[in-house]
Amino acid sequence: MSRRTALSVAAGVVVLGGAGALTVAHAGDQPLKMAHSTARYTAPAGDRDGLLTFATDVTPASSGVKSVKVLAWPQDSSFAEDELTAKDMADAESAVCKPSGKDTVHCTYRVKVTASDAKSSPRGTWHVAVLATAKDGTTTLDGKAADFTVG
Repeated sequence: MSRRTALSVAAGVVVLGGAGALTVAHAGDQPLKMAHSTARYTAPAGDRDGLLTFATDVTPASSGVKSVKVLAWPQDSSFAEDELTAKDMADAESAVCKPSGKDTVHCTYRVKVTASDAKSSPRGTWHVAVLATAKDGTTTLDGKAADFTVG
């Protein structure tokens, strides 16, 4: 192999290696995203408690999902005028997350709804806010990830 060809091949390897490293670095810098978010509300009936269930998929899991917090809020609350912030989510409850595929975690949140909870809750549309925090501390907030109706 000529010296010129060897240098060209070596340069190509360096360029490709650098592009690969950049791709890996870029993947690590991507913010967390939530998709396929759903909420289901079942009202209490008789002596049976109701249930609020929320689920979402968070990607890219490769950047490390530290926590996913969930907060249900009625449409007629102050959050409708003043958008939710990460600070508002500080005391929200955590979802349980499990790996689901190569680069995704599936997170689920469930809470019982007692008859007294349902009686004191505003009727109408509710939203579910979700705060995903990566291991590096970056956050992604979706103030209206899913909706449900309290009748």
